[in-house]
Amino acid sequence: MTERHHAAAIVPARDLEASTAFYRRLGFEVVSDHGDYRLLDDGRGWRIHLRSTPGWPRRVEDNPLGLYLYVEDVDAVADRVRDLIIEPQGPHARIWGTYEFAVSDPSGALVRIGRVLD
Repeated sequence: MTERHHAAAIVPARDLEASTAFYRRLGFEVVSDHGDYRLLDDGRGWRIHLRSTPGWPRRVEDNPLGLYLYVEDVDAVADRVRDLIIEPQGPHARIWGTYEFAVSDPSGALVRIGRVLD
């Protein structure tokens, strides 16, 4: 990855402060704050933009957004958010060839964190 070639998801946040705190637990830091729009980065390739979007979605079940964050040490990230992991077994191997776990952000976006199995 180079600085000039990368992708960043724009993530709606009903509560910008709660979303910022959640993504900090995953390892992100705010690198630019524009009031209702924040750029977050983990310094190793993860990048997201949080956009204050009060009222969207109205119900968590209506949120179509999902993020997949690839990381080498899945267990280290899981340890930071263990109380939020959706599946009771925590990180585990999936039939599609990944070792991963899932959490939901404060606005209901599904966030999977994992790596490809060797």
